Amino acid sequence: MITPPNTNHTYPRNFSHIGMSVPNLDAAVKFYTEVLGWYFIMKPTEIVEDDSAIGEMCTDVFGSGWERFRIAHLSTGDRVGVEIFEFKDQENPEDNFEYWKTGIFHFYVQDPDVEGLVKFA
Repeated sequence: MITPPNTNHTYPRNFSHIGMSVPNLDAAVKFYTEVLGWYFIMKPTEIVEDDSAIGEMCTDVFGSGWERFRIAHLSTGDRVGVEIFEFKDQENPEDNFEYWKTGIFHFYVQDPDVEGLVKFA
């Protein structure tokens, strides 16, 4: 078990953001803004692998060879950030729910009218 520092003063940390990769950034942004009402922090932008500050930061994260990607930053009603990526030449799995693999397998959005919201999905 990992013991956090200063266990006598542990407080719940805030959730800042989540990043997800999608096959079509424009379609994802349209859904999340028009159906769920999430708002833009940064509209869809292309990032290229180069020696700019953002290019070098992304190479630190992804390694070399990513070439380019598109990204948008959205925020939920309770201010959780959502980074949506569309990578060049990404592989889309045939079965997008591979429950036997580790990683995030769902996130939940609260709505007072879930049945009404589902009609837009």
